[in-house]
Amino acid sequence: MPASAAGFRLATRLDEVGFSDIVQIRNRVMELRARGATVYQFEGGEPYRSTPDYVKEAVNSALRENKTRYAPSSGIPELRRAIADKLRDRNRIAASEENVIVVNGGMQGLFGAFQSVVNPGDDVLIFSPYWTPIKDLVAHCRGRLILVPTDEARADGFRETLNRYSTEQTRAIYFNTPANPSGVVFTRSETEEVARFAIDRDLIVVADEAYEDIVYEGEHVSIASLDGMLARTITTFTLSKSFAMTGWRIGYAVATEPWMTGLSKTTLYSSNGVSTPTQWAALAAFTTASDFLETSRVAYRERRDLLLAGLNELGLTCALPAGAFYAFPDVTSVSRDSREAAELLLSRAQVATVPGVVFGPQGEGRVRFSFSTSIETIKAGLESMRRNL
Repeated sequence: MPASAAGFRLATRLDEVGFSDIVQIRNRVMELRARGATVYQFEGGEPYRSTPDYVKEAVNSALRENKTRYAPSSGIPELRRAIADKLRDRNRIAASEENVIVVNGGMQGLFGAFQSVVNPGDDVLIFSPYWTPIKDLVAHCRGRLILVPTDEARADGFRETLNRYSTEQTRAIYFNTPANPSGVVFTRSETEEVARFAIDRDLIVVADEAYEDIVYEGEHVSIASLDGMLARTITTFTLSKSFAMTGWRIGYAVATEPWMTGLSKTTLYSSNGVSTPTQWAALAAFTTASDFLETSRVAYRERRDLLLAGLNELGLTCALPAGAFYAFPDVTSVSRDSREAAELLLSRAQVATVPGVVFGPQGEGRVRFSFSTSIETIKAGLESMRRNL
C-alpha cells in the first residue's frame, strides 16, 4: 500500500532543529585531507592531549573486575559522591549525592535541562555569540531563543540589558562561562547581576560549565554557588575538556527538585544511564592525585599567546580570551562576510576555521580558531596565512 505524504513526515517538533555547521566544516576538511591536501585544522573543539593514563587504567581494571553490568540510571554511588565532594570543594555548590546525575557528556545534561524547564512558547535568554547547538536544544522544546549581545551587557550592565531583552514569555537564561566561542569569563560581579535578575524575575538558569578548568585570567564562578541560586539552577559539566575525554561521552549535572526528576526521566528514557566501565574511569579522574589540569592550563596558555600574537600581527585583531581554548578574531580585513572569510582562509591558506555567524549575528565579521592543537600546527598555520592572505 503506498505511503501517504503525511504518514512519511518527521514529527513537527524537529522542524526547527538543524545540524551542526561545525560538523559540516569538519566533513569538508576530511574530504580535502582524503584528497591529499594539507590542512591546518583550527576548527575543532577537541583537547589536543590524550586521556590520562590513570583514567585508561581504571577502565581496564573495571573490565577485568567484570564491572560491566547495569548501573543505576543516575550513576554509580561512588562516582556521584565523588562529584558531590568536588562540587562543594571547588565550585562552592552546596550539593549532595542526591543532587547529582551522571550523563552521557555535557550535551545530554543540557538536553535534559532544557527538556525539564522549557515549554512550547517559552523564551530563553542567551548571551551572544553563543555555542550553536543551544538554539536546536531550545527549538526541540518548541521554545524561542532570545539573543542578548554580550558586549552590550558588559557595556550597559547585565541587569539593565537582560531586562531590555526579556519578555513576558521568558522562562530561563542559558549561562555559559568560560564561553564558547569568545573565551569570555564572566566576572563574579557580572554573575551576581545575572543571578539577581533571575531571582527578581523568577527565572531558571541553565548553566554550562564545560570549560571550568581552563581559565587564564580571573576566576571561574559557578552561578549555583550564589545565594538563592541552587534551587533555580541546573548546572551541567563534562569531563571532555578537563580530562581530554571527549570520546568517552561522560558528564554530570547538578540540580535540586523538581529539576532532578526531569533530568532523571530524560536520561532514563533516552540512554538509561552511562556505560558502567566509563563511570569507574570517571571516578579515577576525580580521585587520583595528578597535575593534569594544571599542566593542561599552562600548555593552553602557551598556545593561546602564540596564536594571538600571530593573528594580531596579521591584522586579525583579537583580545586575549580569558578562558576556554578559542580565539575569535575580527577578520573583516579578509571579508566582512564570515562564511566567505572562512572559505578564503581554507582555500588560500589551508587554514580551517568556523565562521563567526554560526555563533549568532553578533559573531559576524569574525571566525573561531581553536588553539587546542600542536605548537607546530599553530606556527605552520600562521606562516601559511602570512604567505597567502
